[in-house]
Amino acid sequence: MTTQLAASPFTAELDARLAAVETSLRDVLRHPGSAFLTQAAGHLINAGGKRLRPTVALLGAAFGPEPDGDAVVTAATVVELVHVATLYHDDVMDEARLRHGVPSANVSWGNRTAVLLGDYLLAKAAELGAGLGEQALRLQVLTLSRLVRGQVLETVGPRRTVVAPAECLAVLADKSASLIAMAARLGAMVAGAPAWVAGTLGEYGELLGLAFQIHDDVLDVCAPTATLGKQAGTDLREGVVTLPVLYALERDDRLRGLVTGGSLDDPQSLAEALARVRASDGPARAAAEAAGYAGRARRLAESLPAHPARDVLCRLSEFVVSRSH
Repeated sequence: MTTQLAASPFTAELDARLAAVETSLRDVLRHPGSAFLTQAAGHLINAGGKRLRPTVALLGAAFGPEPDGDAVVTAATVVELVHVATLYHDDVMDEARLRHGVPSANVSWGNRTAVLLGDYLLAKAAELGAGLGEQALRLQVLTLSRLVRGQVLETVGPRRTVVAPAECLAVLADKSASLIAMAARLGAMVAGAPAWVAGTLGEYGELLGLAFQIHDDVLDVCAPTATLGKQAGTDLREGVVTLPVLYALERDDRLRGLVTGGSLDDPQSLAEALARVRASDGPARAAAEAAGYAGRARRLAESLPAHPARDVLCRLSEFVVSRSH
């Protein structure tokens, strides 16, 4: 993650702390009695990823008097474990074949095992989180509630239908932004930052998460599979109408018929739908909305106390809407 940001003495410190988080992730998932569980639970951790959430947790911690304590590493580990657990579950629900450029867990070991692996990571996150104190554990539980609520509303709500943008954004806030908000707030809390700083960081994380996810949804319909490291158009195939698709539908009756007709399991229909979305103004409108959230996040970051972490948070708000994967 920090390789995308300008090098400085502080980002070098951040890299060292992220390395400690990487070690912690592997230690937590190493099971001395089962080589299979060690391998399978660490499958997506070992595949890599942006490590956005632990980075945000470490940046939040920089505003407290104990930015490099063991509790901070634990907090950053917790948020990444929760995130990766949701990826195991999402890939089962989406019947995904790839994640981070490697075969998904459901392809490698089947749906039942992949679900259990996701549950295992959530259990390990809860085990670690319990040691961070009641306030931190309460934040983790509330975030899990939001994550599940967002996933439920996306899954059992109207499929392949045109919904209001506000409804789409509400699901994104729960399903995606809530965990980034938790990361920023939790890092600050366990490092002893003032309450108003932790609160501001939580609001920053929420806005950053919305910007990140909307941009992700634009990439899902516009970027090639080889760049994404996962199958392009996954949400569209599963009937999840994301913001760029929602905007594209407003002016394309043929696309509306493809999306609402339930035929996108057919590769040819999916390819046509993707081509129509890409040719519309939907991706550009959604990208502009993501940039708006990123701008609001930056303004919140600018209100924080002067610190190199504040500058990195500002740059991070620009990075999340400019990345290619």
